[in-house]
Amino acid sequence: MKETRPSTDDKAGLRIDEAAASGPSRAPAPGSPPLPAGPPSGRKKSKNLRVKLSVVGAAVATVLAALAVLFWCCKLRNRKGNLRKFMGPERPDLDDKGDDESLFFSFTSIEVATDYFSDENKLGQGGFGPVFKSKKPIYLLNLNVNTWFRLQHRNLVRLLGSCIEKEERLLVYEYLPNNSLDSVLFGMYAAKRNILDWKGRLKIIEGVAQGLLYLHKYSRLKIIHRDLKTSNVLLDADLNPKISDFGTARIFGENEMRGSTMNIVGTYGYVSPEYAMDGVYSEKSDVFSFGVMILEIISGKKNTSFYDADRHLNLIGHVWDLWTEGRISEITDSCLDETVSTREALKYVHVGLLRVQEKAADRPTMSDVVSMLLKESMALATPKRPAFAEIMTLNNTKLPENPEFCSLNEVTISDVQGR
Repeated sequence: MKETRPSTDDKAGLRIDEAAASGPSRAPAPGSPPLPAGPPSGRKKSKNLRVKLSVVGAAVATVLAALAVLFWCCKLRNRKGNLRKFMGPERPDLDDKGDDESLFFSFTSIEVATDYFSDENKLGQGGFGPVFKSKKPIYLLNLNVNTWFRLQHRNLVRLLGSCIEKEERLLVYEYLPNNSLDSVLFGMYAAKRNILDWKGRLKIIEGVAQGLLYLHKYSRLKIIHRDLKTSNVLLDADLNPKISDFGTARIFGENEMRGSTMNIVGTYGYVSPEYAMDGVYSEKSDVFSFGVMILEIISGKKNTSFYDADRHLNLIGHVWDLWTEGRISEITDSCLDETVSTREALKYVHVGLLRVQEKAADRPTMSDVVSMLLKESMALATPKRPAFAEIMTLNNTKLPENPEFCSLNEVTISDVQGR
């Protein structure tokens, strides 16, 4: 038997060992030349090529994955940048928790929902733009450049989402079927006025107070509304009040107590004296506006369209005089039935007059206001004569004989220079 020896060539020897491992080797046929040692077979070349391609492919995949991550980070940064621009320069930076990003709507879907912003679907005018109703589902679409993604309270209108495409910036709010408090008390829906009984009006006052307290103290952002009025309080199906239209609102820092501006924004009849005259605004500015609202809700009369011709007084001055004379029954809305509690009416008018005092320091905070409203027995300070009690333009102006047709409080001041 012929002995098989391993070759001195490592590769050839490996090949022979592999053949021997598979079983006994056959002797070469007679006359066949011995197999020469040579280069690797084609199968080995293919295997090496696959290994090289695998390494190159893994490297390329790693690079592509890194580029994808970089692209996503840039996209997320740009999205947050758009949100910062959308929400205005005066708000704090967004954090990285992602809870500021509400649902985004495409501009095309909003166009279709509002029938391309047709006049038929227009509900009114907000601080910085018109408000539309969509067809299905029913939302409010507010063409406003400020938004407050972090605000969540039962007495604030709920933000459902937003749209930021090119130059378009829109907010999508929940739809409230009973319109604004102003429209029910004084405006186009005044026929519904009888649905606002005494208890319902007190519920609205207390709800607005809770919403303001949240804005001033308990929300993650301290907000000064600056344009609180009956037309910016919307009513849901159960007549629960919700504060809306934050187009003129300002965010305060944790230790910031007041701000100032040369551009006065707000509505005549609701703006506090220090803000109207000096451009200074604070929590007490909203407190003043809320005081005016309380007197309007109790009396059923609009501050800027009411006047006492004999005494040259607006609603605030008129209520002040009746309160000091103890004529409370003459203050409450005449359309209310006999269920009005004189004790409650006296208390709420008293609280309202404390809100409209001329000096901001004399007005209570919203925390105090809520305590006054909710506690059955609480000693109340004696209010001082309110600001703007007299009609200041009486000298050369003939006032309308029928104040119900006057709508001065629909005018929002947006660019007045303060002293």
